[in-house]
Amino acid sequence: MPASPSAVNVFDPHVFARGLPHAQLAHLRDHEPVSWQDEHPVGDWPAGPGFWAVTRHADVRHVLRTPAVFSSWAGATQIRDPEGADLDFIRRMILNMDAPEHMRLRSLVAGAFTRRRLEESATRIAERAGRLIDAVAGTGRCDLPRDVTDGFPLANLADLLGVPAADEPLLLQWTNRVIGYQDPEHAQVVRDEAGRPINPRSPAMLADMFAYALELAERKRAEPGPDVMTALVEAEVDGRTLSEPELQMFFFLLVIAGNDTVRSALPGGVVALCEHPDEYARLRADPGLLPTAVEEMLRWHPPVLTFRRTAVADTELGGVPIRAGDKVVVYHASAHYDEREFPEPHRFDVGRTPNNHLAFGQGPHQCLGAYFGRLQMRIFFTELLRRLPQVELDGAPTHLTSNFINGFTHVPLRWAATA
Repeated sequence: MPASPSAVNVFDPHVFARGLPHAQLAHLRDHEPVSWQDEHPVGDWPAGPGFWAVTRHADVRHVLRTPAVFSSWAGATQIRDPEGADLDFIRRMILNMDAPEHMRLRSLVAGAFTRRRLEESATRIAERAGRLIDAVAGTGRCDLPRDVTDGFPLANLADLLGVPAADEPLLLQWTNRVIGYQDPEHAQVVRDEAGRPINPRSPAMLADMFAYALELAERKRAEPGPDVMTALVEAEVDGRTLSEPELQMFFFLLVIAGNDTVRSALPGGVVALCEHPDEYARLRADPGLLPTAVEEMLRWHPPVLTFRRTAVADTELGGVPIRAGDKVVVYHASAHYDEREFPEPHRFDVGRTPNNHLAFGQGPHQCLGAYFGRLQMRIFFTELLRRLPQVELDGAPTHLTSNFINGFTHVPLRWAATA
């Protein structure tokens, strides 16, 4: 740990509950691009050892592309250290693996995410988006996450996985438990015998999700279908299939990451349009800009704020010495506004190109579901532009309290009601 931690605090999740802290992040990019952050206690959660915050685009990209130095496996990928007894368990997830095991598992499951399989769901996704938007069109107002977007990626994911529609509320319950544990509206704090809060990613808190995953896998073995869970059950490379723990962890990853990134990106994109009505009107006049507009939405409102790595060798980053064992946390939320990479980064431009954002990661851990996420966004905004007039904010949005997910819990909208 350095002698003087940064005076700029970008660890506390309450900082992000007020929106992206642009002034603080700009200060770090310009003056402390690799800065030491103390992990103060937050609510019931105890203090941690601290970490290096990486805020420039080039440095973030370097960390993500250099797994031999900045490991996903050594301490997993969340800022808060897992309990010692949980680390081995968490390392079973592909997100928390390094080569060669990471590449073995990635090659094993890649066939489940073929573009053909994902495109086959496009018609159902468009119909669902249309139904959700039409349901509120005549009212002239809505709370976007609650009334429209929270359920949209959840149902799309259930279709893709082969989860029965009746079980979709379970997916939402699990997502809120894991992602919303820092947020007063979503937190479900469970304590151990000593009164300490139990990490929502611990085996004890995920037992019901994992039991369901194995039950669903058994159903797919008995009654295979054209869905991802069947593909995962049947996947085989060099005679090896996914073990039960690997299946459980893939189900966890798909349910949480596969749902919540799009769940956060959709209202983020709508808010960006509302805050930039000229660009919104430009997109309405030329829907052919939608592919670049989606990329700009992902840059402007990255669904994931941060990701953690752990240095496994002494190194240097941005002129700062990093010791083996140090936590290194990359800030997508800062990298996306780095003027060294993006001309006029605080200008929202639906036609921006090139747009080298990092919303779906970089390097060996680039998101397997990136194509599906983009597909859902393009379809949703196609239907929004077709079915509603230009919408406006009807009050201040409420941000999720989190230093990991850049989410919204409420986005009040209004528009001229349609018949």
